[in-house]
Amino acid sequence: MRLAPARVHAPRLSRAQRIDEILQAARELFCEKGYESTLMSEIAARIGVVEGTLYKYFSTKRELLLRVLEHWYEEMFGDCAQDLVSLSSARARLHQLIWRHLRSIRDYPQLCRLMFREARADAGYRESNLHALNRRYTRFLMDVVEQGVATGEFRHDMPAELLRDLVYGGIEHHAWSYFNGRGRLDIDRLAQRIGDLLCEGLIRPPEILIP
Repeated sequence: MRLAPARVHAPRLSRAQRIDEILQAARELFCEKGYESTLMSEIAARIGVVEGTLYKYFSTKRELLLRVLEHWYEEMFGDCAQDLVSLSSARARLHQLIWRHLRSIRDYPQLCRLMFREARADAGYRESNLHALNRRYTRFLMDVVEQGVATGEFRHDMPAELLRDLVYGGIEHHAWSYFNGRGRLDIDRLAQRIGDLLCEGLIRPPEILIP
């Protein structure tokens, strides 16, 4: 008589460990197949659990997607804060933020597409935790500009909110072809150009002495 193969049980994990495992598997599959084409059963299979296990932690696939994106933002916060500590000038910090944002696009284009096409397109996005995280992320740049103004490195008549929109909106527009799998993204060259362009407009002009 042929014996049925022994069932492999997923290891017993804490709630936090199980959530992290689900988020990692979901992130991988959303990036590989896209959000619409990924089934909850496939995510469950990847970590060796039944589909019902996922619903103990996430009520819908969309809730899982949003948590994946939130987790991505949380990763970037720590990286940004750590990078800025070692830089003394506002110009250097501004360049670093631009470069890091471009690196996120280059390294995780699939997550960027999910953010733009799935999350931001939702009617409730502006009231979501993900939107609040996005504001917190872009606040790094506004803080750098405001610090540069306070120290006299940048001119005082440039609105930080406008600069934020120019930087992130401009980068998104420029990188759109890359998001869609066309062309490449030279982040070092592009970060230098954007940073130089901004800083030439931000640098405080020398005072003109009238004899």
